[in-house]
Amino acid sequence: MSFDDARLKYDANGLIPCIAQDHATGEVLMMAWMNVASVRQTLETGRVTYWSRSRAAFWVKGETSGHVQRLVELRVDCDRDCLLVLVEQTGPACHTNRRSCFYTAVRDGEEVVLIEPMA
Repeated sequence: MSFDDARLKYDANGLIPCIAQDHATGEVLMMAWMNVASVRQTLETGRVTYWSRSRAAFWVKGETSGHVQRLVELRVDCDRDCLLVLVEQTGPACHTNRRSCFYTAVRDGEEVVLIEPMA
């Protein structure tokens, strides 16, 4: 069956959440939004492209930072309303210069920072 991005379930703003995961380690790196055009661009170029809600523009991961996400595989969840991109990550994925955006845990009601910024 060929992939049809029109079968994805976008929200009222035409967006779909996308989780980025390191293909080799399984580490969850970040979550961002895509629209139909960024999904298509990601599949065509192999460079993960999100939709920046704050800038209302494409956001090719690593375009300015050099922290590129190369697409290994795109997966669609069972409800077709969320995407998972398995990526080869170059450098940190988080804008805080950490490997993952999910660097804070809540333990016994306290926030604990698990990952320090990369040097």
